[in-house]
Amino acid sequence: MNPVQELQAETRRHFFGRCGLGLGSVALASLLDSRRLAAAAQPLDPRATHHVPRARNVIYLFMAGGPSQLELFDYKPRLTALNGQPIPDSYLAGKRFAFMDSSFKNRSTLLGTRRQFRQHGDSGMWVSELMPHTASIVDDVTFIRSCATDVFNHAPAKLFMNTGSAQFGRPSLGSWVTYGIGSEAENLPGFVVLQSGPRGPRGGAVNWGSGFLPSTFQGVPLRSQGEPILNLATPERYGDARQRRVLDAVQDLNLRHLAETGDPEIATRIAAYEMAYRMQTAAPEAMDLGRESDATLRHYGIEKDRPSFARNCLLARRLVERGVRFVQLYHTNWDSHGGPGENLEDDFESVCRQVDQGGAALVKDLKSRGLLDETLVVWGGEFGRTPMGENREKTGRNHHIDAFTVWMAGGGVKAGHIVGETDELGFRSVRERVHVHDLHATLLHLLGLDHERLTFRFQGRDFRLTDVHGDVVKSLLV
Repeated sequence: MNPVQELQAETRRHFFGRCGLGLGSVALASLLDSRRLAAAAQPLDPRATHHVPRARNVIYLFMAGGPSQLELFDYKPRLTALNGQPIPDSYLAGKRFAFMDSSFKNRSTLLGTRRQFRQHGDSGMWVSELMPHTASIVDDVTFIRSCATDVFNHAPAKLFMNTGSAQFGRPSLGSWVTYGIGSEAENLPGFVVLQSGPRGPRGGAVNWGSGFLPSTFQGVPLRSQGEPILNLATPERYGDARQRRVLDAVQDLNLRHLAETGDPEIATRIAAYEMAYRMQTAAPEAMDLGRESDATLRHYGIEKDRPSFARNCLLARRLVERGVRFVQLYHTNWDSHGGPGENLEDDFESVCRQVDQGGAALVKDLKSRGLLDETLVVWGGEFGRTPMGENREKTGRNHHIDAFTVWMAGGGVKAGHIVGETDELGFRSVRERVHVHDLHATLLHLLGLDHERLTFRFQGRDFRLTDVHGDVVKSLLV
């Protein structure tokens, strides 16, 4: 091919990109010559907030499956007195429930709890016998007993609680937070996910995905035992100097491509390579409980060399100590329909034991270390449970979107406070209804973010976590 033919074969993009004095080289020189390069390659660096934040970090204890508020925190003696009686039709008009067809008996029969409740602390919060450790922290917690959501099946309801939408493709809460204010962890991800229980949460990774945000803001699942991330360690006979040379060469190529295209995913790729390199040392150290005292392990109820929710609670404290912005713990299985493995008797009691001590110990531990004031702890599931029974093999309750309980502690939240109230049967809110969008708006507010201003333009529209909804729950703020 002669020079004329070669020139004719060149595309306009290739010509400008390769020309020694062309736009590609000028753009690269500009990028290399300014602080924009550092910003592009470090998308998780801390950023300014909209207002003074009360919290710096979040630990979200997600009870996957929908824990029954009527067995835990929403004491209803009237419901117990009416046990076995039909629920008034007025409560059911226009309502939809999962799995409530004619194949299940007593679908409209009231079910009172068999659990004993007592009032605790100066707040007088009612807590059942299933949560004795949580009962000991009620004066450090705000209980929101009037939560509501829009979605009544597990996977879309989890997605709604995590992303503000039941549709796939929206960024998760942790992704919005790290996009908004970055992270203070230099050698760890800004958003970390830990899992426990018999299986993963329904819906899987979309619950901590970044959606249309750059993927650097997605949650990173870490394993609580063994290698935190598989294939993270450097292979044997592959020295650090050699690895560094490879990373530098790859970064140089990526920077050139970034300068030419401006694609944020290339910045994500650069940051991911560098983060993985730093995590080879930082992640194993953060996940190693060997330096924690025996007294601390007993406080959390941790059995050595055994994965558990309690272990993940201690790991969460260690991660926020190291600057991780958002740590989310998923624990399954809270589903309580009454079928095998999910009845309200021994199965529910077992899952309560698995989380009660660890969650309470986390709050106490953060408080003793002076970290609770700046760390927001959230506990809750994707929805609640009906006041009606659902008899399969044993007694259970169905999914319920109109009333459930979430608690928060630390990070600018009032201590020993109760928000909202449900009716005498626990069917719906009668005071201070708090929707999922309100929870999200409040959490962002505590982190110094205005939920109406935290936006991302995608497909010609400015999206936000709360869509066009959401009000800050001011009554729970300090």
